[in-house]
Amino acid sequence: MGILEKIFGTYSEREVRKLEKIADKIEALDESMQKLSDAELRAKTDEFKQRLANGETLDDLLPEAFAVCREASSRVLGMKHYRVQLIGGMVLHQGRIAEMKTGEGKTLVATLPLYLNALTGKGVHLVTVNDYLAKRDEEWMGELYHFLGLTTGCIVHGLTSKQRREAYAADITYGTNNEFGFDYLRDNMVIYKEERVQRGLNFAVVDEVDSILIDEARTPLIISGAGDKSTKFYNVADNFVKQLIAEKDFTIDEKANSVMLTDEGVAKAERAFGLENYADASNLELQHYITQALKANYVMKRDKDYMVKDGEVIIVDEFTGRLMEGRRYSDGLHQAIEAKEGVKIQRESKTLATITFQNYFRMYNKLSGMTGTALTEENEFREIYALDVIVIPTNKPIARIDRTDLIYKNTKGKYNAIIEEIVESHKKGQPVLVGTVSIEKSEYLSSLLKKRGIPHQVLNAKYHEQEAEIISHAGELGSVTIATNMAGRGTDIKLGEGVKEVGGLKIIGTERHESRRIDNQLRGRSGRQGDPGESVFYISLEDDLMRIFGSEKIQALMDKLGLEDDEAIDNKMVTKAIENAQKKVEGNNFDIRKNLLGYDDVMNMQREVIYKQRSEVLEGKDIKDQIISMTKDIVEDAVKGHLEGNIDNKEEVLEKLIKYLEDICLPRGVIKVQDILNLSVNNIIERVLDILYKVYDAKEEEFGSERMRELERVILLRSVDRKWMDHIDNMDHLKQGMSLRAYKQVDPIQAYQMEGSAMFDEMIHGIKIDTVKFLFHIEIKKEEPVERERVAQETAAQHAGSSSSSDVKKQPVRNDNKVGRNDPCPCGSGKKYKNCHGREA
Repeated sequence: MGILEKIFGTYSEREVRKLEKIADKIEALDESMQKLSDAELRAKTDEFKQRLANGETLDDLLPEAFAVCREASSRVLGMKHYRVQLIGGMVLHQGRIAEMKTGEGKTLVATLPLYLNALTGKGVHLVTVNDYLAKRDEEWMGELYHFLGLTTGCIVHGLTSKQRREAYAADITYGTNNEFGFDYLRDNMVIYKEERVQRGLNFAVVDEVDSILIDEARTPLIISGAGDKSTKFYNVADNFVKQLIAEKDFTIDEKANSVMLTDEGVAKAERAFGLENYADASNLELQHYITQALKANYVMKRDKDYMVKDGEVIIVDEFTGRLMEGRRYSDGLHQAIEAKEGVKIQRESKTLATITFQNYFRMYNKLSGMTGTALTEENEFREIYALDVIVIPTNKPIARIDRTDLIYKNTKGKYNAIIEEIVESHKKGQPVLVGTVSIEKSEYLSSLLKKRGIPHQVLNAKYHEQEAEIISHAGELGSVTIATNMAGRGTDIKLGEGVKEVGGLKIIGTERHESRRIDNQLRGRSGRQGDPGESVFYISLEDDLMRIFGSEKIQALMDKLGLEDDEAIDNKMVTKAIENAQKKVEGNNFDIRKNLLGYDDVMNMQREVIYKQRSEVLEGKDIKDQIISMTKDIVEDAVKGHLEGNIDNKEEVLEKLIKYLEDICLPRGVIKVQDILNLSVNNIIERVLDILYKVYDAKEEEFGSERMRELERVILLRSVDRKWMDHIDNMDHLKQGMSLRAYKQVDPIQAYQMEGSAMFDEMIHGIKIDTVKFLFHIEIKKEEPVERERVAQETAAQHAGSSSSSDVKKQPVRNDNKVGRNDPCPCGSGKKYKNCHGREA
């Protein structure tokens, strides 16, 4: 501790002193609160809401609201918040992290800021690590909130959308980090706003905040489905296009980097696939396969655009000529090339949506958290989440004895010593909790105890209810419990009768974890609320941490002392060396998480753009102007792209331009080359747009304005979703190839940002093309409604389950001779039966 800290106290101590004055105000209200009847206490909630409406702030209400919650808790739960718990509650309300030791009542502390912030009516979330704790805490603390006139909800695995919507509509919602995150992703995949379940992300209190925001930060949430394109169609399309004749069946447009079927080619496709009209909107999927097969066979060149290496198609960077490992062409082109080259076509599970916990939780207007151990990661909390850590004093002084580490030469000597200590403690009835770093080591230790005839429990972290039940008994006389270090978090170990007299709960760590925080968490299981207790860590030079982080000096010291296998050294210098090793690992892990966040920040900016626009469409924003603007962009890009630069044969170029525009939006035959041969670029654009606007107005007149707006919304959303899902995959492939850039003195995150930005622009262009193409081609009978279910099914979004790889599969459809070949397919795709499931029958 530095001289200034000795004089003025630590940062936490200074911050706590500021809050002591407010704690005085809360405690001063205690007597007046006790005099209120239950009805009067309950009426305070309505009074606070009214005062907020009249302009008071939550900070203005805090002393009184905390006092009300405290008195209600005393009446309903039989628990009255201690002074330090009031301070913890204030820290959470301020959007900070409260470090409170195990057993200090964090579950009760959270009721204070949750009650206060729920008064705004915007909803507050309490985030826990598992379903068991979410259910337990919502039921337990729910009694208090209900008494005060607030509603509660609980989000756990397996709920329906309706149940989720109701839970989120409550004033206070408990749930797990996974469920909250997945619901956010699914809400940004729906076609109609009524299908969303969450409200805004207002205020969250994250329990075990270090576990959720740090330990789990490296694993993104992913909703995935089976790739929406069967690989067999790539082969079918490839076989078809290989039989076509250049110029006769297709033409190549090098300026637009595309290939298009001629009328003869279209006729061949109709014959080959049994279609009435190849250009029909219901055949867009087949058109897509054929278009990509044409491009793969007649535009993409082997050993120029790509190489085939070890049975894989690898892209060649057009600027550097280097192989771009990990990159894949988008929108099925890569698969089309794989079909062309006769290599295995990669059928990837398609990522439908993804986000990291880091970026999900940073979206809350106010974020706070609580844990027994956060101070060691304060830099990360501050840098990534802009959260500072305040250490809350314990209610009673800590009486636990933390012994210095015992270091052995090898694992065998260490385990022998651990078993002897357990046996000795068991003889006198002192309960022992043994922390291990893996399940495998838990089982090994268990086998050694069985040989010595010591009854014990091994904590299996697979079942949270059983985990909590086992850990809650770990403080009883004579009990021995073996657990992985993290098991049972969130459940207090209360001491049984007679345990204080034998020294309280003994914690034995079987090796140091690479994070000091996890070691501290294990130690903190003992000595709750001023109880006696003891902790000690057993270490061997063969432990991973010691092996990897330079135990040579310690080895030399042990050799010098001439220690045998079963002898230990108890040396503060060695313990310090171990802590330094842990700091080094923590620093490395922080760098890895920070690096991952650098990549995800690029995706996050893009995700925010897409989700914001999506939300505007869902909210019913009129997007006709947007569709017109897209049409204008497409026409301008096409005309300028074809006519810029030196042109040898203008008629030929105009022919290709017309063909290209006809493929997207221009009615066939309405413009001839001679009509525009002598016009300027701008005049050609005007002529084309004039025709298209009239076509669009006629379509709107035919369908009706209301119906047209609905179609625009649905089709734009579907195009956005399809392209966004492809883009997620492409960005993932790009990221995988980035590690190679670091070797070439290129900042991989900067390169990822630049290339990712170009890919994003490409995706936006693709969305415009898809949307405009579909809207200009669509034909629906006037009386046919726009079916929400059909559209929803096509996007396949809301069917994704709440797991990190929930498959979205096309459901089988049986014909049973009841569906005609030209009737709509019963799967709801909107296609004719013969062009959909009838093709598979």
